[in-house]
Amino acid sequence: MSPLTAADLGAPLAAALAAATEDRLVYDLAGIERRHDTLRNELPGVHVRFAMKACPVDEVLAALAGRGAGADAASPGEVEQALRAGVPAGRVHYGNTVKSDRNIAEAHRLGVRTFATDSLQDVAALAVHAPGARVFCRVATGGAGALWGLSNKFGCPPGDAVRVLVAARDAGLVPAGLSVHVGSQQMTSEAWHGAVDDLGDVLRALGRHGIRVDHVNLGGGLPALGYRDRHGAPLDPPLDKIFAVIREGMDELRRIHGGHLDFVVEPGRHLVADHGAIRAHVVRLTERRAADGERQHWLYLSCGKFNGLYEMDALQYRLVFPGHPDGPCVPAVVAGPTCDSDDAYSHEEGLVPVPAALASGDPVWVLSCGAYATSYTTRGFNGFAPLPYAFAGRPERTGADD
Repeated sequence: MSPLTAADLGAPLAAALAAATEDRLVYDLAGIERRHDTLRNELPGVHVRFAMKACPVDEVLAALAGRGAGADAASPGEVEQALRAGVPAGRVHYGNTVKSDRNIAEAHRLGVRTFATDSLQDVAALAVHAPGARVFCRVATGGAGALWGLSNKFGCPPGDAVRVLVAARDAGLVPAGLSVHVGSQQMTSEAWHGAVDDLGDVLRALGRHGIRVDHVNLGGGLPALGYRDRHGAPLDPPLDKIFAVIREGMDELRRIHGGHLDFVVEPGRHLVADHGAIRAHVVRLTERRAADGERQHWLYLSCGKFNGLYEMDALQYRLVFPGHPDGPCVPAVVAGPTCDSDDAYSHEEGLVPVPAALASGDPVWVLSCGAYATSYTTRGFNGFAPLPYAFAGRPERTGADD
């Protein structure tokens, strides 16, 4: 699959952006549902647990729940939101290995019965505050090939995973599964090869201890398609190959296990990123001299790192200027509106071509920002409020009250 262009937005999302006269984040719920269904077709029989942190919006959760998806929650607050949005408690797991005694007890009270773990200390706490719960142990990965490797804070080596699940069994918990996460926006299929090898080793070792898990959680990492890298080159993940490798890995793990084995995935950005876009506007296109004497253009937008585009330090979002389809362009550093120097793309990594005739107030569409645009935003840094959000073909919602 190739990176998105403006034409790939789809008519409902493009129409909603064109109709907007004020800044807002627009989601295409039908597009999110289609991406979910495509994922299920590519990985038959897999259970989807949406990584809520990517887009904690009730309507998105409800739409995915209506397609049969569950939720990967990382706090009691996320558990409560998932239940409120219509996700059955049986399809919610607590996927965060970092949790206090109070968090464990509250999630258990809310009906969660499946918890991630990666340490003996966490197992001991689960035995006290979620007695009899099902646990799955996260096996650490290196994260190579991903934009965000996620390799340090979570997970344990394969040998430790065996000890953790043995301890869980001995503490009266159910050693139900294993999990991995190959890193967010994983750009290679090789990452899943390595993860399957490690999982296979753990399954064999668990068998020698008389433990047979019932599922493997392959985590998140499935990429979005519409990003550019920090230098402005389109990111083109080999999604078809990734799916093929995952299917082969599932077959291999079933063979090693020697019986029925369920599979879970925790997609986040893969489901929502390309089906959300921001209608923003130009604050100013300026030209000024840098310290080395070189003249530079700077394009200041009404949204940036602190109100919708938090990940701009790791990637570039595709920009569309609907009022300027033609005409000369100039290379510019793109920055947000705040009085903070971190609120900008690094001009050392890549300038963005923008129409030379841009004027303050001109609309700009920021594509493929449906993931993390709401969850990472501040509550009003420098007085710039969070973006309201709306849905293609539906009334507007205001994110500030959520």
